Formats: sequence, C-alpha cells, structure tokens
Amino acid sequence: MTITLTINNEAITVPEETTILNAARHLGITIPTLCYDPRLSVSGACRICVVEVEGLDNLVPACAYPVSEGLVVRTNTYAVRKARKTIIELLLANHPHDCLICVRNGNCQLQDLATEYGVREWRWQGKTRHYDKDVSSTALERDPNKCILCGKCVKICKEIQTVSALDFTKRGFSTLVESALHRPLAETVCVLCGQCLLSCPTAAIRDKSHIKQVRRNLDNTDRYCVVQVAPAIRASIGEEFGLEPGTLVTGKLATALRRLGFRQVFDTDFGADLAVMEEGYELIDRLKNGGVLPMFTSCSPGWIKFMEHFYPVLIPHMSSCKSPQQMTGSLIKSYFAEKEGLDPKDIYVVAVMPCSAKKFESLRPDMEHDGHRDVDAVLTTRELARILNIYGIQLDVLPESDFDKPLGISSGAGVMFGVTGGMMEGALRTVSELVTGETLERLEFHQLRGYAGVKESSCLIGDKELRLAVAHGLGNARAVIDKILAGKVEYDFVEVMACPGGCVGGGGQPIPSTPDIVKRRIEAIFSEDRRNHIRKAHENPAIKELYATYLGEPMGEKAHKLLHTSYSPRLPKGI
Repeated sequence: MTITLTINNEAITVPEETTILNAARHLGITIPTLCYDPRLSVSGACRICVVEVEGLDNLVPACAYPVSEGLVVRTNTYAVRKARKTIIELLLANHPHDCLICVRNGNCQLQDLATEYGVREWRWQGKTRHYDKDVSSTALERDPNKCILCGKCVKICKEIQTVSALDFTKRGFSTLVESALHRPLAETVCVLCGQCLLSCPTAAIRDKSHIKQVRRNLDNTDRYCVVQVAPAIRASIGEEFGLEPGTLVTGKLATALRRLGFRQVFDTDFGADLAVMEEGYELIDRLKNGGVLPMFTSCSPGWIKFMEHFYPVLIPHMSSCKSPQQMTGSLIKSYFAEKEGLDPKDIYVVAVMPCSAKKFESLRPDMEHDGHRDVDAVLTTRELARILNIYGIQLDVLPESDFDKPLGISSGAGVMFGVTGGMMEGALRTVSELVTGETLERLEFHQLRGYAGVKESSCLIGDKELRLAVAHGLGNARAVIDKILAGKVEYDFVEVMACPGGCVGGGGQPIPSTPDIVKRRIEAIFSEDRRNHIRKAHENPAIKELYATYLGEPMGEKAHKLLHTSYSPRLPKGI
C-alpha cells in the first residue's frame, strides 16, 4: 500500500510505513539529523529534524513520524528553523568551547549545524557538566563532556555489534553515556572496533593517537623508520583530500610516505599473501588430519577480542595465524633486518591501518619475538591524513611510485583482505590449487561477495565439498556462531570481520563511512585485484623466495615462531 503526501508543496507517493524524513529525502529535501542512522532503531532523541505538519499544534520529529494519506508537511518554515537553532544553542551551552583545537574541527556535525543555522553567540548560560576523560584503553578515548546524548554509540554497540559496552546512566541533566558499573573502557568487554567512533557526531569518542610518537621517531636519525600500509587504505584515504570514495591512490600513497621520511615503504598486502599461505596450509592440515572444524579466520583483532570475551569455546577453532599487520612487522624485524644487516632494536615499525583495534592488537603480549615487538605504532587512516597535512603533503597531486621490495610485492589475493569475504576468496584460490595441483580456471568467488551480513556457500576442492560462511559485523558473527554451537549448521571454514563491510568500514576510516561509501571502497578493492598481474598468493615471487631462503615450509618451526600466536579466555577486566 502507498501513501500520497505533500512536502513543501511537492506531492510524493511512498510506501505507507515511510517516515517524513525518508519521504523528504526521496524529493531531494534535506532535513538535518544528529541521532538518526538508517541502520539503527529510531528514538527521535535530538529533535533537530522537527518539521511542521498541517493541523498539528506542535512540531514533530521527521525521523520518527510516519506518513499518512494527505499529510501536508513543511520543513523549512520560520518556526522550524527557530526551533532547530534553539536546540543547537542549547547543545552548545553545555559543550566545550574548544572547536579550534578539537580533533573533529571541520568534520563535526554539531559544528556544521551551528554554521548552517547562523549560531554566532552563546545565548544561554547555566550549569554545565564536567567529567573526567576516559583514556584507559589502548585504542579509543572517551570525552563525556563532548557527548550530546544522541545515543548512536550505544545503539551501534548493542544493535549492530551486540557487544553492549556502553549505555545511558542516570537521568535528566545528569544523563551520561558510560560503560557498565562506571568502569574504564579498558576494563569492559569493549572490542575496540571503533564503530561507535564512526557514528559519533562530535569528538566524544576519538582515537588513542600515535601521531606524536611517530613524528618523534621520524625526526630521530638513530631510528630506522619503516611503514607498512593495509589494503583498505588505498581505497579510502583519498577521501581526506577531497577525492571521491573508492578512488584508488596506491602509488601516490607510497610516494607520500617516502616524503614523510620513512626509509622503507612496505605493503601489508605482502603479509596478507603470507597469511593466505599459512592459513591455507593450516586449513588443509585440519581437513586431512581430522583437525578441529570449522576453522575461523583470525586477521580481525576486534573479532578476536570479541571471541575471547564471549565465545572462548571457539579458541580451538581459531586459526593460529597472526594478522597480516603482525606478520609483516615480524618479518621486518627478522627477515628484512637480516638481509639489510640492521639491528631489530633500531627499527621502528609503523602500520597504517583502517582499524582502531589494530592499536590494541599491536600491544598484545604475544605479538613479539626475541624481545622485539612486531609493530611499534599504529596510525589510522585519519591519523595519517593529519600527519600528511602537518607536513604539507597534498596526496591527491603526488606522482605515483611502487612499494619497496621485497615486502612490497603482493598479489590480488592480498589486497582483498580489505573487504568482507576477501580473505576467504584469496585463501580458496591457493587452497584449491595446492590440493588439486590444477590451475584454477575461475578466480572470482562471487558467492562470497556482496554486502549481505552473512553469506553461505560451498565449493568443491578435489573430492571435498568445502562448506563456507562469511560474516561481517559482530552481530552477524554472533548469529552464525550461535547456530553452529546449537548444531543447526555445519561449516568447514568461516571468515569473520568485526566491522560492516570488512576493513574498508573499519573504525579508523574517514568520517563519514556510510554503507554507500563502504560499498564504493569495496568495489575499488576488487578492481585493484583485477588489475594486479599476480592474483594468487602462492604465485607471489617474494613469498616464494621468503620460504625458500628463510622460513622453510609453511607451518614449519620458523614460520610458527614468527607468524603464529595463541588466544585465551578474556574477562571484562584487562585490555
């Protein structure tokens, strides 16, 4: 059934359960919002989206008000604009006045609305709230003083990620978003995925920044600074410089990092190819020798922390492989150091990642060997963009260059780690050929692609039908796991990415990271795979040389020491 209504003198016909907000958007009419997100339940909390409805005495929230036949709506009257401006002024009255030094300056929804509605003075004076910042975690910081109580972080954490690390406490003027029992974030079940940060309209949640320490080490001539770049960065960082979402800047990125002063610029895709080899051989071993199945992938640190908190029963099912970030860091301080005659203690490894949880991962106690941490610092996509701006490096106009060898050579399989389903697809290309000894005719596993939260499929490898599942977003992962544990489904191989869309939708990515933007980044990653002349990890010549001259065989003793790890149950308290 459809409904016909009029908005700003324009008639429109929409399905009957449509809200005024979405009907207006179909007409190209913008109604501002702060608390609304189409993925989340609607609360109408902020009231910025109020509109006039003919016949009603009060303004109504467009995000929560359903259309009805013959409804007449006005979205931009004097009364509407006055109400919105007053709401903005009241929010600002209890908000820190530090916009010039705020990390979200220039990319803050509250600031944008204040500009749009002509707020030029502090009209309201009164009592303000003052709370201590929570800087306890290794990846995220919370500043309750900048919280406008929109509730999006609470809903993202509960409804999308099913972690529920945050919620509202107290009432009225004292209402606060915080973690259970008033604990610091580091002592909760927070998995540090950063999806709350992406949804926050202000700077109430922000990165635990590594910018200062990275700049300090770049300026230290005694340090041999090396950087590695994750697959998803090349499809997203251009947005920070005005480029369209999904614009690939692979070669420009390599040039930019050299201009920052890094001695070597490596590609984490190399580590992804290595992860394909190790994880592929691990899967084959489990299939042949009656190992624990299904095997779950292990390259998403938010997923790993989620598993350790909520499903430690799955630990035997987890691949023991480190993530590509940690594998690459480990090899920089071992293989590369030996080749170049460098002392690992003098090497400073920076990883540029789309993921806030990668900061947590780099500090896990087991992510080191011979007393040297695999990775010393992690920069998010946003942080790298800030450093480039500090140094006056305009990424979008730079010439292109290649990553440095040998840890800069990678395959299309490696770059696909940046998207949901990509890690599994890359692994299947290699596993299939290793098992059958035959060249795979069709490289693209389209059944594993797309934005569906859970994708199920199967493929024949030799005489074995491999049962597959891919989940992105931890709520979707929870649904799959619960079915497995209940005996309702059976799989052999399961890929989980903590963030919607995979790494391209990670908590360290540019803001905004809407589903539409994430989908454009996904397509960019697939196009990068298609244009790579090497599309299988086991055909990467640098990977072949690594095993031949240094590691020996996949899953061997040396590979296990440098490239594998372990997991343990995790109580709420502790990082």
